[in-house]
Amino acid sequence: MKKILLLIGAVLLFFNEGTLAQKPAEWKYVEGKIVTQWAEKVNASNPHPEYPRPQMVRKNWMNINGLWNYSILPKSETDAKPATFDGQILVPFAVESALSGVGKTVGKDSILWYQRMVDFNPKLKNERVLLHFGAVDWKCDVFVNGKPAGSHQGGYDPFSLDITALLTKKKQQEISVRVWDPSSDGPQPRGKQIKNPHSIWYTPVTGIWQTVWLETVPASYIAGIKPTPNVDKQTLTVKTDIANAASGDKIRIVASDGSATVAEQEFEAGSNAVLNIANPKLWSPESPFLYDLTISITRNGKVMDEVKSYFAMRKISMQPDANGVQRMMLNNQFLFQYGPLDQGWWPDGLYTAPTDEALKFDIIKTKEMGFNMIRKHVKVEPARWYRYCDELGMLVWQDMPSGDLGNNWEPHPGITGNETEKERTPESEQMYKTEWKAIMDANYHFPSIVVWVPFNEAWGQFKTEEITNWTMQYDPSRLVNSASGGNFFPVGHIMDLHNYPAPAMPRPDLFGAKQVIVLGEFGGLGLPVDQHTWQQKDNWGYQSFKNPEELYNKYESFIGRFEPLIRKGLSAAVYTQTTDVEVEINGLMTYDRKVIKMPETKLKQIHLKLYDPSFVKLKP
Repeated sequence: MKKILLLIGAVLLFFNEGTLAQKPAEWKYVEGKIVTQWAEKVNASNPHPEYPRPQMVRKNWMNINGLWNYSILPKSETDAKPATFDGQILVPFAVESALSGVGKTVGKDSILWYQRMVDFNPKLKNERVLLHFGAVDWKCDVFVNGKPAGSHQGGYDPFSLDITALLTKKKQQEISVRVWDPSSDGPQPRGKQIKNPHSIWYTPVTGIWQTVWLETVPASYIAGIKPTPNVDKQTLTVKTDIANAASGDKIRIVASDGSATVAEQEFEAGSNAVLNIANPKLWSPESPFLYDLTISITRNGKVMDEVKSYFAMRKISMQPDANGVQRMMLNNQFLFQYGPLDQGWWPDGLYTAPTDEALKFDIIKTKEMGFNMIRKHVKVEPARWYRYCDELGMLVWQDMPSGDLGNNWEPHPGITGNETEKERTPESEQMYKTEWKAIMDANYHFPSIVVWVPFNEAWGQFKTEEITNWTMQYDPSRLVNSASGGNFFPVGHIMDLHNYPAPAMPRPDLFGAKQVIVLGEFGGLGLPVDQHTWQQKDNWGYQSFKNPEELYNKYESFIGRFEPLIRKGLSAAVYTQTTDVEVEINGLMTYDRKVIKMPETKLKQIHLKLYDPSFVKLKP
């Protein structure tokens, strides 16, 4: 299958040649902390130039990352745009990061402003101009040529604005963004950000942290697609969202394997397509096959809009084994899922990888180490990260970023009761529900995601049964791990224990008949590597070692404990963690990704033993 992640083009159709970025000014990343090898490769004229939405590709787009003007001002009742600016910031790197070129904190009492001029020809006949943001943390208001274009709350989901009516006849168009982020002083989802970083809590991330881009579309256009495979029936259901569809418009969908058409269908706009995928090539970590998908709108036989996409035939489910213990199944076969807890933080970019190569690096190394799964921990990645998991064959458990912390936690399975839940305000509850739905909508497309995780360790855990049941109903194509290591309720597909440092599991006789049993976190074995730590002292892991040999020996002994656990009923395990993060030094790699603490080949050799299918016999 031809990869659709290639850069579609720098200047396309309606954009003026040579206007992709503003004239580069002086830019340098903020020194004082360790950085990755990719920091020197960041192009301030055009950072992260790759097409940002691989699940729905068009040709007519323009990347407007780069140097923007910025100011940090005291929060006031008016919060008017400043007359002058403090300097320039490199988008899409958060203002606190080194790669932003700023490295300043903002906080609840301040407002962050962005501004830049964009050169393009606005004389577009029957075309709409959409302004897209990959992610902005947390509340933002967007202005085009001084007029309000729209607002958004939520730090982890993409959003788009139709700015056509706000464009002027001038060559240059002004785009301004006002951001307020209370960080850990607010109840909103924020993951591991905190205003006073320490221990497992990290530096705040404020403002734009994913790609900003423009796109032109016709008056009637494809606003979204939602492919859902059914492996058992050998079908693919495709739901399309068409903006401003006219009576008689047709939707045509073509599924292909390379140059060969596998299935196609034409139907009335507003309906769903069900394609028959005969003898499907199933997606798995061993064989991550992806089909191509083309969706178009036709009117009187003329193509009005078209996007390129892809899909996979993949099924995630649960089924009892011969002892009546529920097992996690991939394509109707048991596969032990094993992977690292992946925080997705960078010493130079914080939430944002320095380059696209860096974004892919962690997944490649995880694969080379012999893992087949990643638990994306209380953070959501850019769409390209999930696309790489799709094409490389990496299963993903996707967490909801935590927020509104502070409730009681009973970490031992078997303890249930509403008294352990967080009492959130109606405003806080709505923030969570709105963003969780938006995250699921934005990432539904990616077949690598097989588990949704609404809560982690009772961090803001509330109305567990309601939230879990809603999640299961909203997306029945995946499993739901209601509270990874948190307060346990008899709801969801999975019973998840956290145990440090050694492997352990919930009792199959108590939970195994109804829920899949997993070890959602263990390990945390620490090794500080001189010249590659966030700070010189006071770094920590759950258990620290003095050299790589000691570290590997302990880790290998832990892996040796898994076979009997798998035989008894364990379906998956998550090791803490992929990389060091700030003062945590319990990563498989250092925070700057320059040192891999245990050889990939040795790790892969011992990990492959965990996937032996003979460990488990399924119920006939």
